[in-house]
Amino acid sequence: MTDVAEIDIKAGATANGVKRVSILGSTGSVGCSTIRLIEEAPDAFDIAVLTAHSNATELAKQAKALDADIAVIADQDKYQELKDLLQGTSIEVAAGEDALIEAAAEPVDWTMSAIVGAAGLAPTLSSIKTGQVVALANKEALVCAGDIVMAEVAKKQAHLLPVDSEHNAIFQVFEQDQLSSIERIILTASGGPFHGKCHEFMAFVTPDQALAHPNWDMGAKISIDSATMMNKGLELIEAYHLFPVEKDQIDIIVHPQSVVHSMVEYGDGSVLAQMGSPDMRTPISYALGWPDRYSFKAERLDLAKISSLTFFEPDETLFPALRLAREALTAGGGAPAILNAANEIAVSAFLKRKIGFLEIATIVDKVLQASNFGILHNIDDVMAADAWARSKASSLI
Repeated sequence: MTDVAEIDIKAGATANGVKRVSILGSTGSVGCSTIRLIEEAPDAFDIAVLTAHSNATELAKQAKALDADIAVIADQDKYQELKDLLQGTSIEVAAGEDALIEAAAEPVDWTMSAIVGAAGLAPTLSSIKTGQVVALANKEALVCAGDIVMAEVAKKQAHLLPVDSEHNAIFQVFEQDQLSSIERIILTASGGPFHGKCHEFMAFVTPDQALAHPNWDMGAKISIDSATMMNKGLELIEAYHLFPVEKDQIDIIVHPQSVVHSMVEYGDGSVLAQMGSPDMRTPISYALGWPDRYSFKAERLDLAKISSLTFFEPDETLFPALRLAREALTAGGGAPAILNAANEIAVSAFLKRKIGFLEIATIVDKVLQASNFGILHNIDDVMAADAWARSKASSLI
């Protein structure tokens, strides 16, 4: 697969031919893929804001290469390091959560929201409140505060474009003018590295094994979520908020080849699927060019070479995260936020080898069972539920 992207710079350009862009979480996997696309057509984009959690070295490198206006590091202890690295440039440097939220509100044409975890919620909301086009790669924002986020999208008439390959696929084949004909949406899951394995095998899985995804190149947290299939559970909740369907109209099917990225089934029996090679640049480029399409060189789908596509029902006994996510969605209120927070703590503990692989779901289940959070009315309520779940999960480890 070639690494060179050749972008049609005419697609999706603003009136003056240049799109002003912010990338929240620029040093992560999605952020870096976005930058790789932008670097192939630098004259088509003006970079306003780049942010990172703690990787000051990479953030400074990106900010210089793209001539960004502002570089923000969330970790305040890294402020001086970033400032020193950008000394002699005109790039504004800031640090801390408040600076991140403020930078996310910069007036731009398009924002990539790719901060991993619940930390991405406040900056995402900050971007939405300016009425921007926001490309959402942070699924936790909708998982934790879907009702709040979507209400703000409607209020500000912003455009929220899903970047997860599955939701982006649904977005491409979801006929908004045919809502009454849509019977269900079908999220596909690769099954992760442990599809077909037994319970006894998974009891002794190591972080290195769980991080070795067979199809996708992702960050550590997302890779572990894929291995437990919690990522698909979170995507189920996200899909409910993104698309006007009922909870029981969202199904999950395991598709190991990761060629069919998701499907929409209609009342006449038609099933529309978006297909492509497993390359995150495809959904990113779709969001970057929307409502047009960018063209770039990547490995093209060769169905004859692939030969066959297979599909399986997910095993919720072996992967209880799917059941937990559906239960949290059904319960509503603070349950999804608690599910997400407990999972983040458990995944972190597993990566540090403090707990076993199967204990991730066990801890999440115990935290959910102990919770009693009702409706979340605002961001403060969300953060309170998040903090409680993190504390409870930590106490169980």
